[in-house]
Amino acid sequence: MPAVYAEDHISAVGNATYPPAAEWLPGLAAAMPDGRVSTEEAVLAAHAGDAWFAASLPEAVVFPESAEEVSALLKFASEKGVPVTPRGAGRGYVGGCVPARGGIAVSLMRMNRILEINREDGVAVAQPGVITGDLQDAVLAQGLFYPPDPASLRECSLGGNVATNAGGPRCLKYGVTRHYILGLQVVLMDGTIVRVGGRTHKNKMGLDLIGMFVGSEGLLGVVTEITVRLLPAPPASATLAASFAEATGAAAAVQAVLAHGFLPAAMEVADHFTLEAARAHLGADKVPPGNAHVILELDGQPASVRGEAASLAELLRKVGALTVKTATTPAESDAIWGLRRAFSGSLRATGLTKLNEDVTVPRSRLVDLFVLGGALQAKYGFPVACFGHAGDGNIHVNIMVDPNEPDTTTRMEAALDELFDHVVAWGGAISGEHGVGLAKKRWWLKAAPAELRRLTAMVKSALDPQSLLNPGKFV
Repeated sequence: MPAVYAEDHISAVGNATYPPAAEWLPGLAAAMPDGRVSTEEAVLAAHAGDAWFAASLPEAVVFPESAEEVSALLKFASEKGVPVTPRGAGRGYVGGCVPARGGIAVSLMRMNRILEINREDGVAVAQPGVITGDLQDAVLAQGLFYPPDPASLRECSLGGNVATNAGGPRCLKYGVTRHYILGLQVVLMDGTIVRVGGRTHKNKMGLDLIGMFVGSEGLLGVVTEITVRLLPAPPASATLAASFAEATGAAAAVQAVLAHGFLPAAMEVADHFTLEAARAHLGADKVPPGNAHVILELDGQPASVRGEAASLAELLRKVGALTVKTATTPAESDAIWGLRRAFSGSLRATGLTKLNEDVTVPRSRLVDLFVLGGALQAKYGFPVACFGHAGDGNIHVNIMVDPNEPDTTTRMEAALDELFDHVVAWGGAISGEHGVGLAKKRWWLKAAPAELRRLTAMVKSALDPQSLLNPGKFV
């Protein structure tokens, strides 16, 4: 990846507005219990970046094990004027947990306990370092269901999901992380520990402060406890996979499914380049024929799932599917979803650098977005791979870059500008689930009107007047 792309979005560590480490490091060690603070080079490097291209070393990493320790840390940082960057598992895709101004990186991965699963109340209470997939497994063992399912669910943390309002394939029917957060314990920058929300499934008492913190990307406070809403686990499911001659045909099929009154739990789509990369990486026999692919998942009661699966298969054939496969056993469904989960790895295996832009457009623009991907490829010379959550218009437009080609950076930036210009003009969002972070900081000004930016800055300054929490990002 051209270094300029990462470095353009980060100011130098040791910004003049923050004190040098020599002035506060000795006091930090004294303020925290033994074993919580590290300045070892390997530890600093491990907490310098995420899954994006940028990295910036902190001067110290702190591993708190309770809300009270987080409070003590933030009080210390406020008194000394030291920047603090909260982070979970470090699986983000936009540099959101990169300590762009140095200072202290706060790893919440030791706060990794599921504190309660209550079947009667339909809630679970967990610390932010709990891995999302582990929470799903634990509640499923009790016949319960936590629907949010980011692709990195076996690696990402619940706190990181809250910070980015993470989504996943099941967003179409079940919604995103925000729809399952009933209560939060948050530590503010001055050290105040506050609880917002609670454990009831309905709560209209005061402002929606939960909504303020969910998706705030670590800019407003540090989440130290999360109460989530659980649903009864659906007793049956079925997965359908359909192949199409063209991506535009697959996108049109998505609209047809919804227009006929179906609401699948998930509905995914992939284009020609994505499938070709999977054929090269996994083997041609692992990928259905055609130049586009649609995956649908149904869940519910056994009889209704069987009936809907049969009707959907018939509809897909009517709207042009070349092949339709219906999976009704866990093993068959896992094989279909295994292909979907392999798309990102297959694209990386091409040897090209994958610029993963998680844009969202109104569903009526879904076909237009796939057409735009082809136009960008023809205009700028980069392969463009589009796949993702077709049911809610959240498509990962992956611009595949060879850093060794001439004028790569110039062409890449122009292609991204054109992509985001269209998305914003269509009434879409520059990020559907990854967040703004550093990666999309350049386009925040374009996507957010001045009034919205002022309101965002007002909220930030009210809770973090010294701009110490995750500084250097989009606010």
